[in-house]
Amino acid sequence: MRKQHTPLQLPHTDILPEIVEPLLTWYRGQSTLRCLPWREEVTPYHTWISEIMLQQTRASAVIPYYTRFLEVLPDIASLARCDDELLMKLWQGLGYYSRARNLKKAACQIVEDFGGQMPADFAALLALPGIGRYTASAIGSIAFGLPLPAVDGNILRVTMRILQCNEDIAQLSVRRAVEDALAPHYPSGDDAGALNQAFMDLGAT
Repeated sequence: MRKQHTPLQLPHTDILPEIVEPLLTWYRGQSTLRCLPWREEVTPYHTWISEIMLQQTRASAVIPYYTRFLEVLPDIASLARCDDELLMKLWQGLGYYSRARNLKKAACQIVEDFGGQMPADFAALLALPGIGRYTASAIGSIAFGLPLPAVDGNILRVTMRILQCNEDIAQLSVRRAVEDALAPHYPSGDDAGALNQAFMDLGAT
């Protein structure tokens, strides 16, 4: 019989419920929230495109690509039927071109399986090409108000500092442990996405 692995136990997790309201208050009380176009008009499609573009790329560099992409491909249906050559032209300069190819594959699947509407379900999002746990959680929380922690490098750094924990955040076991520790304390509705973005902004600064 194979030995089952014991989930990593993080220290001081009892403090996590106490940071939710202060983080939300700090985030919403900033004199100028980071002016990012995907925060100005939040839709599942906008959130999805921005999150994929932001992988391996700075937010400031993404903005012109994001704006141009949406001007040409304003919705999931247009992305699904987009010519591959045009898609690569729109993506040129962002690198990691498999991201663009997976976007189109996922768009085709959404059109076929969900009538062109992005599913408001974590498992269904996770099953789409190019969408991992972080991206599914980001879309779910920001666009649909689902209580899902979107654990990226910023959230890992902030949480591990709060917990006074020195575990290696590059390890998958640590990422999952942070996700499991935060999940019970996540709000739903607008606060879900706001909390994830508060973590992201705090970690980025």
